[in-house]
Amino acid sequence: MKKIILSLCFVLLLVQAGRAQDYNSGIGIRGGVFSGVSFKQFLSDSDALEFVGAFHHRGLLLTVLYQRHVGAFDVPGLRWYYGGGGFVGFYDGVYHPSWDVEGGQTVLGASGVVGMEYKIEDIPISIGVDLIPSIDLIPVTRFWIGAGLTIRYVF
Repeated sequence: MKKIILSLCFVLLLVQAGRAQDYNSGIGIRGGVFSGVSFKQFLSDSDALEFVGAFHHRGLLLTVLYQRHVGAFDVPGLRWYYGGGGFVGFYDGVYHPSWDVEGGQTVLGASGVVGMEYKIEDIPISIGVDLIPSIDLIPVTRFWIGAGLTIRYVF
């Protein structure tokens, strides 16, 4: 699984993205309901993919989000983004405190995203905040919302 994720990240780094956005790629840390590592790759001036590998309720949650970015408040470097994607979670033990399920669990679901990101002008850092409403689809249906703060080194 690690080799697949690393290979996908490497291929995305090779993709030539437009230059109208403030950066092409970024990697950093995410804190919030699920905390971990975030990698974002722009595919065009306004479209990006974000990959999040996060720790969540004693498990690993892997999320891929397609995002559309638009300028915010006519402030250079400040952009709204929205979009959606999916996730898979691998859990050992009790998946969630509200569940009475023991043993390993694999969870599949869908996510949306809405947030705001600021690329600091003079240094290669971006800061973003977002809400990610999600729905677990397999093995049970459950709705939840994750809020987060992401700080990335951008290049």
